[in-house]
Amino acid sequence: MNPAPNLVLVGPMGAGKSSIGRRLAIRLGLDFVDLDRRLEQDAGATVTTIFAMEGEAGFRRRETALLAEVLQGHGLLVATGGGVVLDPANRDLLHRRGFVVYLRLPVEEQLARLARDRTRPLLKGDNREATLRALSLVRTPLYEGLADRVFDSASLAVDMAVRRLAAQLQAAWTRGEVA
Repeated sequence: MNPAPNLVLVGPMGAGKSSIGRRLAIRLGLDFVDLDRRLEQDAGATVTTIFAMEGEAGFRRRETALLAEVLQGHGLLVATGGGVVLDPANRDLLHRRGFVVYLRLPVEEQLARLARDRTRPLLKGDNREATLRALSLVRTPLYEGLADRVFDSASLAVDMAVRRLAAQLQAAWTRGEVA
């Protein structure tokens, strides 16, 4: 068992961090926090608008501050944005205050899941596949290096993913307070 006060989901966009996370939190009796939705509530603007007004750097500053605030809590399931792992300080905080589950998803399945999604600022360009592959090259090693558990979310319906992940977590994670 690896005790941590919170459960945190990381992974690429489309991996199911929000949809799996919401249902998994209910199943495990945790309070659910979708970091991007919370950031939008606090800012009074969408992620797309924040990117447009402040650029990615401005968005990342807001994300880092909110992550530090949220992870002070206990008994939370936090669904992060895909780029939260880019900042070394975020990775350190995630490691100290969470049991981190990397929801792994191949680029081909990301493309299928995100085919109709026009809300993601990083996918505004013409070649979504090239963008997702470039993001994967940078982020996958960070997800893998941070993860306490890797879970393949490809080809799984949300309910099945929740059942399988919950079963894996029973043997791997216990809620505990860390210094």
